[in-house]
Amino acid sequence: MKSYNVYIFVLLAALLCSCSIQQRVKKADKKYEIGEYYDAVQIYKQCNKRINAKKQRELKAHVSFRQGECCRILNDTKAVSAYAAAIKYKYPDSIVYLRHAEALMYQGKYKDAEKSFTTYLESHPDDYHAQAGVYACQKVGEWKTVPSRYKVQVAKDFAAKRSSSFAPAFIGDNPDALMFTTNRQERTKGKQKKTVRPSPVTGQQLFKLYSARKNASGRWEDIEPAEGLYGEQASGAKAENDSTSNSKAAPAEMGVCCFSRDGKTMYFTYSRPVNGQDLGARIYTSTRASGEWSEPQELVLFKDSSITVGHPALNATGDTLYFVSDAPGGYGGKDIWFAEYDGTEWSMPINLGKQINTSGEELYPTIRNNGTLYFASTGHPGYGGLDIFKAERDTTAVDSISGLGWAVYNMGAPFNTNGDDFGITFAGNEEQGFFSSNRGQRKGLDLLYSFILPEMEFIVEGTVADNNGEPIADASIRLVGNNGTNTKLQVRRDGTYKIKLQRDTKYVMLGTARGYLNQKQELNTLGLKDSKTYTQDFTLSPISKPVTMDNIFYEFGKWDLTPASETGLASLVKLLSDNPNITIELSAHTDYIGNDAANKELSAKRAQSVVNYLISHGIERERLTPVGYGEEKPVVADAALHQKYKFIPADQELTEEFISSLNSDQQDICNQINRRTEFKVLRTTYKLY
Repeated sequence: MKSYNVYIFVLLAALLCSCSIQQRVKKADKKYEIGEYYDAVQIYKQCNKRINAKKQRELKAHVSFRQGECCRILNDTKAVSAYAAAIKYKYPDSIVYLRHAEALMYQGKYKDAEKSFTTYLESHPDDYHAQAGVYACQKVGEWKTVPSRYKVQVAKDFAAKRSSSFAPAFIGDNPDALMFTTNRQERTKGKQKKTVRPSPVTGQQLFKLYSARKNASGRWEDIEPAEGLYGEQASGAKAENDSTSNSKAAPAEMGVCCFSRDGKTMYFTYSRPVNGQDLGARIYTSTRASGEWSEPQELVLFKDSSITVGHPALNATGDTLYFVSDAPGGYGGKDIWFAEYDGTEWSMPINLGKQINTSGEELYPTIRNNGTLYFASTGHPGYGGLDIFKAERDTTAVDSISGLGWAVYNMGAPFNTNGDDFGITFAGNEEQGFFSSNRGQRKGLDLLYSFILPEMEFIVEGTVADNNGEPIADASIRLVGNNGTNTKLQVRRDGTYKIKLQRDTKYVMLGTARGYLNQKQELNTLGLKDSKTYTQDFTLSPISKPVTMDNIFYEFGKWDLTPASETGLASLVKLLSDNPNITIELSAHTDYIGNDAANKELSAKRAQSVVNYLISHGIERERLTPVGYGEEKPVVADAALHQKYKFIPADQELTEEFISSLNSDQQDICNQINRRTEFKVLRTTYKLY
């Protein structure tokens, strides 16, 4: 009898425990359904630990999936393991594979994400969201290797510890005034304001709109709550914020705003759960007068008050409002809609269409003055999380619902990462501004980032020197472009120069100096997609003395030119083409080894071989005089040769007598120096008269 009573007691305890868990799950489900994800996930985690996987497999799968959903929405990396558990316990809806893939992409685990996307496609082969996911997982490695020219960095002026800041918006066309959403702690007379209970939605402090202005030195300052919007709410705030209780909710959250071009009218998102009822997000409007914003007024866009709207974006003329909504007739998740103002009232909202919207989330629209739309999406092919996309009007593909056509592009790196990147704003028509991202943030906090597209700059720079590498201080560079450019620049005293070029232009450059032959070079900036600096050095040959050609080679003991001579010979052809009015003597020299007559004959034939090459490449025969000197004219060392070979004194003639006094290695060097091909200018007036 005693054992029977114990059995009954244990059974009742198990039933009570089971009922307790069921009740807790129901409470979590209620919070989940009204969007209080942070509070919900805390309960799901507690319940999950107590659920018997063998006896309550279905409940285990349900709780694991809901836990994963909460974590995914809250950017908690534990979403991956929660979805994996839901899959393990046979969650009945294949959507778990899609969500699992999204969570994996958010962690940058693209190969694993591709597998889950592929599994989901087995039961939903036409799902664009999953198709885009597979494509992105396969291409993201390639995308990362070709970032855009935009430069991105953390906007440190707006950073605050242990808080998020996001969705910046310039106040009208004023590039020196900004509004953004943040949950930083307020300060009152130098002290932090007492905080209310964290939001049941995010687990963070409530978000408000803050404004900032740029000072004379270019730094952002006066970062304060938007004046006039919070006075009445703050006075009645309580340290409670539980919409499933019977108490009054805490102050409303405000954020994601936009402005008319004159900065006097603001549209913003307003969300306030009260007495267990989720009122959802709304769009409110306020006008600025006497330095403060007026009392907000709701902008009614749908007759059905249960429809959530938010993230407003106003076009340049102020007659079209883009916004985000979960209204019926969308494509799944939250879509971007628009409404038009006729001067009296706003039209019935229209979904922006399937070119923009997907079964994923489309959020944070921004419309530029030129009509280009920017938005964040999880549904189009991206890097993971929210990515920023650019949409331009396309009249060739008009949507049947919205009547608009769009061509959509991922903004790529460095804007987009596997984290959430969203909420972009531009400073007027400039290619610079701010956006928000939680990239690299372990706790998923959002930070503001600045961006700028540097002006593409094309530069050519280099040095003008003589054959010995000595700079020619009085040289000049002439630059002629097919766009009409014709400029002449004197080089610096050290022989260097630097010239700015124009895009998509062909140029001819001419290096000149008194007493030297001209040298011509060509370059172009056609089709360049990024800044580029060219290095173009000029080596000018003197008119008054012979010039040794270092890259002319012959077969041993013969006069046949080797293939290795091609570069040097081509340079000589170019020099003669660049200076069409000169005639030259082309001479070949040998060392003292061997018969004098034989050496002279060999050198003459070698000089003729070079002349024959030049003639075959279009140089007139009359401009060329071949001479073979054999060993008659040994080199006279100059300062450059002495600098290179210290054992050869400057002004030393490399005669047989001098060379014989050296060691064998030094003799080989000197004999090699004497074996040379030279040219010297005879006339500079060929065909001028």
